[in-house]
Amino acid sequence: MKEVEVQMSFKGVESGILYLVPTPIGNLEDMTFRSVRTLQEVALIASEDTRNTQKLLNHFEITTPQRSFHEHNYKERIPQLIEILQRGESIAQVSDAGMPSISDPGHELVVACLAAGIKVVALPGPTAGLTALIASGLMPQPHYFHGFLPRKKKEQLTVLETFKEQEATIIFYESPHRIQKTVQVMMEVFGESRQAVVCRELTKLHEEYLRGTLEELNRYLKEHTIKGECCLMVSGSTEVAEGIVDPRSLKEQVEALIASGSKPNDSIKEVAKRNQLKKQVVYNEYHEIE
Repeated sequence: MKEVEVQMSFKGVESGILYLVPTPIGNLEDMTFRSVRTLQEVALIASEDTRNTQKLLNHFEITTPQRSFHEHNYKERIPQLIEILQRGESIAQVSDAGMPSISDPGHELVVACLAAGIKVVALPGPTAGLTALIASGLMPQPHYFHGFLPRKKKEQLTVLETFKEQEATIIFYESPHRIQKTVQVMMEVFGESRQAVVCRELTKLHEEYLRGTLEELNRYLKEHTIKGECCLMVSGSTEVAEGIVDPRSLKEQVEALIASGSKPNDSIKEVAKRNQLKKQVVYNEYHEIE
């Protein structure tokens, strides 16, 4: 009932609206007509980095004034923005790239607006995690978005251990300077053979997907320096708990591994190992050879 009452309280209220406006994660052509129009019509734009957003505004000839809103000043900014909204003026909140609140500022402002009975409207648009996921080749659903891991190895290990049995594809964000060390830590937790994909420079000219096992990616990243913010996706666990017999047929087990990004031959070999069978037995059942 509480949520219904809040929604009903918007009726007749003359306060402004907080618009959550996604911005391109690389390619400016991903900016929607609605997003451009919203940025033109609001009274103020709350920006993570006003200098970065100004480049976007200049490109689309938007003259709306900005006010900085980021992780270091949000506590003092929120009361100011709420006051503007309560006067009946609308505000657009943007991050440097992608969706506000997703590994970026915004959530605290949304909570404050809802508490004050101010309407919040989210516009659809670019988000790096899902964009990379659907082209990764890993299972798109179920998936789990985590974002950035802690920087210290000990804390990373603690977080990753909680995902060890996770069956969903896991989405992380990482800096190009830390990506190799992060993959190395993941190998310790998930094992060398877990399938993973690194996507860099998403939607830009040099967009690239690196696909393979964690061990293969680790070896590549040791030998190559990559640039651009990275999206790191790791396939979910396909392990069956010790002592429990997998109820799926051999063919279904192979298909599950292939769906997670493993190559057919590697999948057949892995299923044979798990079931303590000869590879040829699994091969024949997968290909339905009598």
